[in-house]
Amino acid sequence: MSSPSPTPRTRPGGRTARIRTQVLDAVSAELAENGYDAVTVDAVAARAGVHRATVYRRWRDTGGLIADLFTAAGDIDWQPRDTGSLVGDLTALNQEIQDSLGEPNSIAVALIAVSFRSAEAADALRRLWADRYHQSEVVVRRAVARGELAPAVDARALLITATAPVYHQVVLLRLEPDPELPRRAAESAVAGVLSTSCCAPAAPSDVTSPP
Repeated sequence: MSSPSPTPRTRPGGRTARIRTQVLDAVSAELAENGYDAVTVDAVAARAGVHRATVYRRWRDTGGLIADLFTAAGDIDWQPRDTGSLVGDLTALNQEIQDSLGEPNSIAVALIAVSFRSAEAADALRRLWADRYHQSEVVVRRAVARGELAPAVDARALLITATAPVYHQVVLLRLEPDPELPRRAAESAVAGVLSTSCCAPAAPSDVTSPP
């Protein structure tokens, strides 16, 4: 699933919606550029160009600002690409993740980091990942419909297996993005799941009907 990009899309709602967008843009920028400790009501208000009281009235404190940032990320209408094959779909998914994690001042990496500083943020991130995995399971359903996988496949386990190498390389090892990794990880995950008897599609029968 694509790593979270938390700036909400513009929605109807007039001044209230505009202020929320300004404030959450400011939270994203402070978090990505300066880290969790820089996200204060005063810093966010100044960066957003709104009065401190406006921020305090709606979000109360840093915890409220971070929580709403995760909420905004979950509101984004995102769907994984349909490339026509399971390996292609997983490769495209991994490429989105790698691009998001590898960009300068990545907000995706900043959100992962802040989850280690705040229990509230950790809970919000878990909910967000659960939602993203649920959205990404369509990749597996499409593969089943195309006959690439048996219906018994564990969609969540396959998605984790396919995407984990990207997070490991970029977030944990802090290595430069590898242009070959998205496809290599996808192919490895698919090969692994097809090697199990439960998940490989049934072979076509050689028996022909009598004339």
